[in-house]
Amino acid sequence: MKILFADALPEFYIDILRQRGDECVVEPDISAEDLPNALEGIDVLVVRSTKVTAEAIASSDQLSLIVRSGAGTNTIDCQAAADAGIYVCNVPGTNSVAVAELTLGLLLAIDRHIADCVVDLRNGQWNKKKYSEADGLLGKTLGIIGVGEIGLAVAERARSFGMSVIAVRNPNRRVDIESRIRSVGIRLVDDQETLLSESDVVSIHVPGGGSTEGLVDANFLNQMKDGSVLLNTSRGEVVDEKALLNALETKNMRAGLDVFCDEPKAGTSQFNSSLASHPRVVGSHHIGASTKQAQDATSNGTIEVIEGYRNGEVINCVNMATSRIGTASITVRHFDQVGVLAEVFRVLRNAKINVQTVKNNVFLGANSAVAVLDVSGELTPEICEELRGLEHVIQIQVAEHE
Repeated sequence: MKILFADALPEFYIDILRQRGDECVVEPDISAEDLPNALEGIDVLVVRSTKVTAEAIASSDQLSLIVRSGAGTNTIDCQAAADAGIYVCNVPGTNSVAVAELTLGLLLAIDRHIADCVVDLRNGQWNKKKYSEADGLLGKTLGIIGVGEIGLAVAERARSFGMSVIAVRNPNRRVDIESRIRSVGIRLVDDQETLLSESDVVSIHVPGGGSTEGLVDANFLNQMKDGSVLLNTSRGEVVDEKALLNALETKNMRAGLDVFCDEPKAGTSQFNSSLASHPRVVGSHHIGASTKQAQDATSNGTIEVIEGYRNGEVINCVNMATSRIGTASITVRHFDQVGVLAEVFRVLRNAKINVQTVKNNVFLGANSAVAVLDVSGELTPEICEELRGLEHVIQIQVAEHE
């Protein structure tokens, strides 16, 4: 395969793919504007921060897989990729611990005035009286907005400091996440308003995108306690920076921020931000995931996604339909003979019924199999009887979708 790395990955991992016969093109400085001109002949595109627009996707001639070497995919036009039949896969969870560690580091730095201590010491100033004024974390309540892998990792570490951790109850949460919540000892509250009013510290761990932009607005901040701490290691646009600046002045709040709106795109640059330079803010340079451990885990996960795709397995795909689609599902138990499913498709095609998804599993011994087809169209009794009468078909079952 021909693979374009539009962001830097350690050469060690790229060499793994080269040794397996892949042609790897490494262009870590390519811009979103230049990307459409670089995709000719590319089978797989790997990105970290580089935006993948609909224009870039339309310009490709054989692109079939886009890998986000990280968790968030908001920099990729996933719908345009889906419309073009291109998989978008990510590597979730590999940087969770790194981000959680920085989150707790920011909180400790705020509580113990570590940044100001270091500056004064380097300037030859000794002020034990001033810097001895700290609350401590034991017994404080930490409210987590976004109980995914990172939020859970933060909760685990906060609990080790003797903090109480709360999150908002969500009946649609995955079973494995619910299990982790219970094992960590997170207390669930009914709504966000309750969480904000009870929390001494609020930590944000939500994905970027339109649904979370401006989540932390004036109303959100007004519901937080006076003197509380806001931590954001997710995305800059989640916070209304003007509203936060006002809260820092009027509510005696403090903030620990790893992300900001309008961050520089380059690794080094001038950055003039009223929020980043505010004396009640401890900030870092969007480095939450930037530990060697996290980078190695993410790079290794990227290689696993590419290898899985090579072997016919799509790992962590984010732009496939996750629920049953169409009007009905047809379950076909059949003998594992050549042409059985082809005949099923022929009957459905003649009836103008579209097959949208297909999954076929073979029983032990490879004598029989079962196929499940999600279809769109009217399945009449006559069509079902025709399917049942096909050679080598054992049984047909139809389930209408609600």
